[in-house]
Amino acid sequence: MADTQYDVVIIGGGPGGYVAAIRAAQLGLKTAVVERDELGGICLNWGCIPTKSLLKNAEVVDDFRHAKDWGLSFENFHADYSVAQSRSRKVSAQLVRGVEFLMKKNKIDVFKDTATLKSPTQVQLQNDGQTLDAKNIIIATGARPRSIPGLDLDGKNVISYREALELTDVPNPIVIVGASAIGMEFASVYFPYGADVTILEALPHLLPREDEEVSVEMEKQTQRRGIKFKTNAKVERAEKQDGKVNLYVTTPNGSETISAEKVLVAIGVQPNIENIGLEALGVQTNRAAIVVNDYYETNVPNVYAIGDVNMKLALAHVASAQGVLVVEKIAGKEVRPIDYNSVPRCTYSIPQVASLGLTEAQARVSGGELNIGKFPFRANGKALGLNEPEGFIKIIADKQFGEILGVHMIGPEVTDLTGEFSLAKSLELTPLELAHAIHAHPTLTEVIGEAALATMGEALHI
Repeated sequence: MADTQYDVVIIGGGPGGYVAAIRAAQLGLKTAVVERDELGGICLNWGCIPTKSLLKNAEVVDDFRHAKDWGLSFENFHADYSVAQSRSRKVSAQLVRGVEFLMKKNKIDVFKDTATLKSPTQVQLQNDGQTLDAKNIIIATGARPRSIPGLDLDGKNVISYREALELTDVPNPIVIVGASAIGMEFASVYFPYGADVTILEALPHLLPREDEEVSVEMEKQTQRRGIKFKTNAKVERAEKQDGKVNLYVTTPNGSETISAEKVLVAIGVQPNIENIGLEALGVQTNRAAIVVNDYYETNVPNVYAIGDVNMKLALAHVASAQGVLVVEKIAGKEVRPIDYNSVPRCTYSIPQVASLGLTEAQARVSGGELNIGKFPFRANGKALGLNEPEGFIKIIADKQFGEILGVHMIGPEVTDLTGEFSLAKSLELTPLELAHAIHAHPTLTEVIGEAALATMGEALHI
């Protein structure tokens, strides 16, 4: 087969790769994507999207389990998890078909193959044997679940999120190792279906990267719901016996053994950098991630790396933004580096958590004076009407200039409240501008305005 010349060849069709491809095509660049699995990557197929579908099912089940709160009564309630799992696969499939349509619509060539870097301007397709010539190459190979010593993933008893999403029955009991976003979300999925859930976290708090007040609130609500958890808990080793897994765990209270049908390891991801030819080209890596500058250029000219493979911030929307920046730079448009302090971080657990910018502890390191405003959802009419009154919004601002340094939220649908704060950060607005914006009543967004007022000591409804 004849070699084909492209302006851009993208290795990987996830939210970084496919979005970069669409933007490149819009800018008139002849573009190809090489994807060895399904378009959409982990996010659409085995991550963000199917988990959100499962979480919605879990929320509905949770409401039915508290039916008396809504004036409902019935007998012999049964929640079929297999239906929820089937629905999650259908949601993913629908979105993947949408991406496939967008590739065709934008005249992007898609090769379902495994790619290897042959040179800074050539990509070899391993199965097809064809070589794609490229003026620019974008590596968007993503990441995979990480394991820890003594707790190796076997895909059966000790699983990652990938195997968890394939299960048609709820594992019971289940131990989740890791209390960041993935771990907390799966705990929220399984618990409403009656699973005995235990979360183990090696650091002092659940959601250890969030603001400490948010983490403490999450612990209160998690305990109140009946989900067990242990912090400062280190898994020493695991033994499989009679179809179960025995975990030997060290905690501040001593050593103990916890048994489970399955163990879900949710301690983060590691970039997919193996066997793609980085070494032959001399592409620089550090701690298993590809080293890039602010424009996602590697040390090899015209070779870029976007998304989880560079580990700047392993989030789907970050990968997409990086991809757009790269192809716009290639097309000669003026671009500016991404401000990661303006990027929202979301956990879709029950309750939801969202944040951007600095935690209070991080903000205090600078030594400057802070204005901190906090407003509870319990004082918000919409939250009360939803029967989800727990949680708060917290805004951290610089006292001298009013700059918003950090935002931290826990409560109903807070992941959908990030847009206003992201825009505010990008436009360098202060809490004063947020407070002056009129928020519709009754909505959850009113808590944003009240928290902004609280930074100035002027909250109205508390």
